[in-house]
Amino acid sequence: MKIYTKTGDNGSTSLIGGKRVPKYHHRIEAYGTIDELMACVAVIRDQDIDPEIKDTLLKVLDRLMTCASILAADCEDCNVKIPEMKDSDIEFLETEMDHMDADLPSLQTFILPGGHKIVSFCHIARTVCRRAERLVVRVSEELYVPENVEKYINRLSDYLFVLSRKLGKDLSIKEIPWVPKL
Repeated sequence: MKIYTKTGDNGSTSLIGGKRVPKYHHRIEAYGTIDELMACVAVIRDQDIDPEIKDTLLKVLDRLMTCASILAADCEDCNVKIPEMKDSDIEFLETEMDHMDADLPSLQTFILPGGHKIVSFCHIARTVCRRAERLVVRVSEELYVPENVEKYINRLSDYLFVLSRKLGKDLSIKEIPWVPKL
């Protein structure tokens, strides 16, 4: 199987099921942004971090690929089996956040991104995740998107924020509070 097919040279691409759409179609924007998010999560995972967090991030990558597959499918009865997002996927992120949050100081103010490369990587992933969420919501206004896809992406942005704080704490990085200039 060759990587290049030449079928997209005219600015269109195929969804799962065969329908062709322009490469700027909102479905393509949504799952393309999830692909971008996956690359950001991979950068975090490739850092020198706790192996348990690496395992969690591998599970996140798997679930993001499932989200992208769901968004790329345009058929009710394809010959392709598409995995599903389950309540347990969302609960997994919530459990991971609760576990990390138990060891973090409570937030008294907004904090600014940065302080260490890995903290910044988490914030980049978080903001890409928020963009993906907006795009998924847009798709869901016109087409059926399983509710758990939206929920998962929403919860993942929260997870990435908590992860940034946890990794910063592990590295003894001082959080940067936002002090509004009034």
